[in-house]
Amino acid sequence: MKYRQLTKEQFESLHEEFARFLASQHIDVNEWNQLKKEKPAVAEDELNVFSDVVWDDVLTKTNYLEHFSEKTVNLFKCEADEIHRIAIKVNWDINLLEQEGFEWLMKNPMDNSVDIFKGTKPYASERNAELFDLVEKGSGVSKGEIFEYFSQLIG
Repeated sequence: MKYRQLTKEQFESLHEEFARFLASQHIDVNEWNQLKKEKPAVAEDELNVFSDVVWDDVLTKTNYLEHFSEKTVNLFKCEADEIHRIAIKVNWDINLLEQEGFEWLMKNPMDNSVDIFKGTKPYASERNAELFDLVEKGSGVSKGEIFEYFSQLIG
């Protein structure tokens, strides 16, 4: 398996897509139920293959990721061959996970208590694998507005 199996909730939200996937494997509902009972390892393999297909599709379409903690923000722009990162650290008692803290940062990005760093590096391994690692560590897919805002600020 290339990534990890989707969660039960993710499978439930993708049940129609999974049904189409099974149909493409020439497996109907009755056969699927029979597989789960009689050949659970084969059913597990089908779940794993579908999970990898979904993850690959999502990660291939991902252009931006972001990760927030109480004091730091990591923003990523994910291009084909390299990844750009803007790291922001707030050096005073504010919580960026709360609306008030986030709004303060957006209004005061050049405050003396804010450190902003940027960098670019080529992917060390396969692009989607690196993006998946960032997702597993808590990053979420974004539309990139925050990255672009800070990118324009720092030039």
